[in-house]
Amino acid sequence: MKRVLTALALTAALSVAVPAFAADGAEVGKPAPAFTLKDEAGKEHSLAQYQGKIIVLEWTNPGCPFVQRHYKANTMQNTLKALDAKKVVWLAVDSTASNTAEQSTAWKKEKAFTYPVLQDTDGKVGKAYGAKTTPHMYVIDAKGVLQYAGAIDDDPRGKNATPVNHVKTTVDALLSGKPVPAATTEPYGCSVKYKS
Repeated sequence: MKRVLTALALTAALSVAVPAFAADGAEVGKPAPAFTLKDEAGKEHSLAQYQGKIIVLEWTNPGCPFVQRHYKANTMQNTLKALDAKKVVWLAVDSTASNTAEQSTAWKKEKAFTYPVLQDTDGKVGKAYGAKTTPHMYVIDAKGVLQYAGAIDDDPRGKNATPVNHVKTTVDALLSGKPVPAATTEPYGCSVKYKS
């Protein structure tokens, strides 16, 4: 009898834990969480204003070695260049509690990229999406549905000569009307430095 009660208690605990985990962040196949954030120049960007385009969200932190490696290799910039600029919007999001717009401006100038760096220092948007690492990538389709969440590629150590770029693969599939090959992958990088 004791075993049965223990098993029932464990089952009940698991059934409560699973939905809580599922609700921890955005879910692939469901509408992406709405947001409005200012970029490093003070301009507002919202999910709603880009409806009709594919949106790539890149969680970032210039102090993270993984982010530094990708920007040294121009991974993000080259991925964006390979996409149709008329149909795709790329937005970097910095949820680092200590980040400032001035720091984002300086980093953007140093790395010579053109897309905005959205300021999320209170971490509300990052937590709504469940962003865990920098980088952590999300791809939202033209109808506002999240279609991909995970790593930029399959090369966490930067040693693969021809890594699979999950963001490009996802966007290409969406633009050609094909199923997304991998809707989720395990993100890698530094932990997002949320406000405690």
